Amino acid sequence: MDTNIDFKNIWKQQTSNKPDLKELLGKLKKFKNENLRKIIIMNTLLIATSLGIAFIWYRYQPQLITTKAGIILVILAMVIFLFAYNKMFMMFYKIDDTQSNSEYLQSLYVVKNKQKFMQTTMLNTYFIMLFLGISFYMYEYTTLMTLTSAVIAYAATFSWIALNWFYVRPKTIKKQEAKIDGLINKFEEINKQLKDL
Repeated sequence: MDTNIDFKNIWKQQTSNKPDLKELLGKLKKFKNENLRKIIIMNTLLIATSLGIAFIWYRYQPQLITTKAGIILVILAMVIFLFAYNKMFMMFYKIDDTQSNSEYLQSLYVVKNKQKFMQTTMLNTYFIMLFLGISFYMYEYTTLMTLTSAVIAYAATFSWIALNWFYVRPKTIKKQEAKIDGLINKFEEINKQLKDL
């Protein structure tokens, strides 16, 4: 059976379901544009943060090796994460309105798999490296504080990381999965309807 159905041409021959297809393609375009915007924002933020951290190193010249190791770990975490995250740009860029139904579905499956990889492997790596980097970085400066101040500084930092890990990250993942699953389900439904014609 031919799975490479050009559903836009078939849909043009129908009259009652045209708005559904148009709406779905609009949602796909919105999904693509939202993700491209997120990639641009993520690049801007992480590059600016990395440059800021490098400037702090240059300006304040930390003395301990742990501080330098912490800075390197944090910047490296951002570079590795951005490298993987930017690969998604090409996937979103390739999705256009000239594709057939199977090509749309294939593109969405690829995006979903890459998104899953980013949400698990890459995000875990990023958070572990960030946690270690910040811990090492803070050591030199917390040794200059009183014990109480040092404990408060570490507790506040680890609380912020924990909030992002246990609350923000799962909520963001759930939202991303719901969006892509919704699109995939709609395209699969339309593909099934077209096969039943």
